[in-house]
Amino acid sequence: MIQRILLTVGILSSCCLPPGTADDSHPLPTASENAQQIDRFLADHWAELRVAPAPLCSDRTFVRRAYLDLTGRVPTTAETENFLKDGRENRRFALIELLTNSEDFVQHFTDLFDTLLMGRGSDRDYEQRHKHQWRSWLERVFRENQPWNTAAAEILRARPTTPADSGAVWFLYERKEKYQDIAEAVAPAFFGIRIECAQCHDHMIAHEIEQQHYWGLVAFFNRGKNVNTKRGPRVAESAVGGFSEFATLDGTSKPNLLTFFEADVVEEPRPEKDAKEEDRDDLYTPGSDDAPRIPRFSRREHFVTDIVAEHPLLATAFVNRIWAILLARGLVHPFDEMDSVHPPSHPELLKWLADDFRSSGYDIRRLIQTVAMCRAWQLSSQQPEGVEDSSTFSWYLERPLTAEQLARSIQLTLRGRFANDSPLVGNVRNAFPDVLPDESISTIRETLFLSNNPAINQFIHESSASGSLLDRLFSLPDHNQRTALLFETLFCRDADSDEHQAISDYLGSDPDQLKPRLEHVIWSLLTSAEFRFNH
Repeated sequence: MIQRILLTVGILSSCCLPPGTADDSHPLPTASENAQQIDRFLADHWAELRVAPAPLCSDRTFVRRAYLDLTGRVPTTAETENFLKDGRENRRFALIELLTNSEDFVQHFTDLFDTLLMGRGSDRDYEQRHKHQWRSWLERVFRENQPWNTAAAEILRARPTTPADSGAVWFLYERKEKYQDIAEAVAPAFFGIRIECAQCHDHMIAHEIEQQHYWGLVAFFNRGKNVNTKRGPRVAESAVGGFSEFATLDGTSKPNLLTFFEADVVEEPRPEKDAKEEDRDDLYTPGSDDAPRIPRFSRREHFVTDIVAEHPLLATAFVNRIWAILLARGLVHPFDEMDSVHPPSHPELLKWLADDFRSSGYDIRRLIQTVAMCRAWQLSSQQPEGVEDSSTFSWYLERPLTAEQLARSIQLTLRGRFANDSPLVGNVRNAFPDVLPDESISTIRETLFLSNNPAINQFIHESSASGSLLDRLFSLPDHNQRTALLFETLFCRDADSDEHQAISDYLGSDPDQLKPRLEHVIWSLLTSAEFRFNH
């Protein structure tokens, strides 16, 4: 314990500069150095519990895991072989750095955060997000590695100053002036807490979440109004109105002051009860004809500057979410219920990661690299004997692929390429809506899609062009070579003798049946748990 405290103090002393600052005497630790600190926290925890963690995963498992978790797709056989032939001692860290600087990384994390911030939607919702630049704006956040606190401020302020920032308004705009929906989305998305239960009374279990926090958050946004301008959709804000009271369980009422969980009240003059407010021009700063005018007292602006900017949960919630993305559950689980009912499994580690994230200037890519380089992310998925608690992170927790991961991987394995806007993506997304589910449970909808949906069968049947997997399989001289190629391409591993025998027996000797039977084999492998899960 004493050693851990000393190590923590030693690391933190170099990380407590203001966010985004570093100098020669206080350089920020690298991602690999931070990963070693994570390893120390977890090793101490395992020692205290007398837990023997799983061994490190094999290189073949690692390369598949890395591509899926960091780029949202399986590797090609060439990418796998390149990694296996890499003789460098640090080849795992090198691959993590390579992948987190790739365009596939950008697309994958855009997919994840589009869903985590906006939720799943209809096909039209996705079309609108593309059309009105939400998607391209979010891509830019990850491509340029913009600080998370800056991105959060742009989303919640919803007042873009350049055409490139226009897409940020869509988080509020898509919710169509439904202020309670906005508040119930903002709380988990940026602060990792759920406040729905505080609408009618203080939270019945997590008592620290109060009714005033719910209605205070609503008040920060209840002057907004969706408008269309020459520059595209915007969320205007009135300088008046939005004053109300909420009823409590004891029959009294309270004003909806501008406040939020773990934050002070933002002072704002309130008119006398029943007084009529005049929406005068002098309450606004001078604007332009093609942009909404801005109130001199902007509630949204105060929310960003007085609440979000220094809120302790902004960094903590993001760190916990990245941990959940890469390790299947957060240090607080569920990842969006960071309250007293759900204490962190490793409170010192969570605090250390959040402090370091702030000190790095909310560097998203560095955080992801740090977690991916830690030992826990590289462990085997074989659960150690006698260990039942997944919050120990003593083995890699298997998790189902997201719809986008699955659709990309199906395209890539069958056709050698993929398109993020392929119709297959929408088909799979409708059947596999969950991202970061609390529990991995296959639904009837998912099962029926994999077993009966014509989209999958048709996609396999039509994937027979020159160079495709089917074309390459068909051209091989024997079933053993076909089986080997199938397993290398789909599972990144060698087939065992029983698998060779089973597939050879099924394919048989009739050349007229070879293609349809190969399609059936591919279907059975694509819909298997081994393909559909990261492990």
